[in-house]
Amino acid sequence: MTDTNCEARAPRDGPRHDLPLSEAETARLARAIKAWGAELGFQQVGIADCDLAVAEARLGAWLQQDMHGEMDWLARHGTRRSRPAELVPGTLRVISARMDYLPEYQVNIERVLTDPAQAFVSRYALGRDYHKVLRQRLKRLAQRIEAQVGAFGYRVFVDSAPVMEKPLAQKAGLGWIGKHTNVINPQAGSWFFLGEIYCDLPLPTDPPAQDHCGRCKACIDICPTDAIVEPYVLDARLCISYLTIEHPGPIPEPLRARIGNRIYGCDDCQLACPWNRFARLTEETDFLPRNDLDTATLIELFGWDEDSFLRRTEGSAIRRIGHERWLRNLAVALGNAEPSSAVREALSARADHPSELVREHVRWALAVQGAVQQRPATGLDRAL
Repeated sequence: MTDTNCEARAPRDGPRHDLPLSEAETARLARAIKAWGAELGFQQVGIADCDLAVAEARLGAWLQQDMHGEMDWLARHGTRRSRPAELVPGTLRVISARMDYLPEYQVNIERVLTDPAQAFVSRYALGRDYHKVLRQRLKRLAQRIEAQVGAFGYRVFVDSAPVMEKPLAQKAGLGWIGKHTNVINPQAGSWFFLGEIYCDLPLPTDPPAQDHCGRCKACIDICPTDAIVEPYVLDARLCISYLTIEHPGPIPEPLRARIGNRIYGCDDCQLACPWNRFARLTEETDFLPRNDLDTATLIELFGWDEDSFLRRTEGSAIRRIGHERWLRNLAVALGNAEPSSAVREALSARADHPSELVREHVRWALAVQGAVQQRPATGLDRAL
């Protein structure tokens, strides 16, 4: 996600908590924080220290290989991303929390992916923008802590600032970073959001989660674009989530056919992960599908004008890609759809769109549809 400012203000300028807390008191406070987190709807809360030296080295090597594509913000903040006390001076601990978001059983998700007429939206984006949901809950958690110990320094983050949320989650015991680079919890799989509270409280830390991927490479094998170039290394430039969300320009032609009907993000690596047999459906109604995005057809969504797009994605993470990229993605998916006059008519209606980005992808899709339609019949076709 694109970096912006921190998600909540500290009660004072920078963490300066100076209340004397004994070891027993901080231990009791840590237990209370986890209980309050559960009451607020988090499935797990853990506490990490600020040592991210290993993750910092890995990030540096990844950036040097330009695998971040056009996500320049990943390198913009230097060591503030990997050294919490540089981002928020005085930070001693990071409270990391996770919240489940899986809205339906995986078999239903797989059914959408196998229907080329339907539009596939990554399941995290079907409901209300998770930034808003988690931010409010974390702020309430911080206020509960403040009511207990008095004013303390803290900042709340939800995937929108230079924060290494996955390594922090692993250090806090929430799960390990799998070969697909998502965090996996052994009791809950990987269908969850993460959020953090940077604070100046000397809380006891949790033991880090241990890797349990073993020899499994299901996520690597399933990736439609071979974006997981080696275990634990994702080349974002090949990733469908990057191409359909973060990438602002034309989607590389060699990758378009592999995108299939995925118009916003990709969940294939999570669907393939055997640990997700333990995933639980979300209890948060905010994460349930809105505007029938879980069942909509490509033609239906391609027909939305900009006003319709803005209205129907209000309060959704999808809205930030804008109508132009939305149409770009749908044009690619329609090019990959079963050839039909309805698909060609839908594409032709956008052939003169004001955006060259949209027009180019529509031209490609029409060419693919035409090529498929005019393909000479094979012996098998004639037999059928």
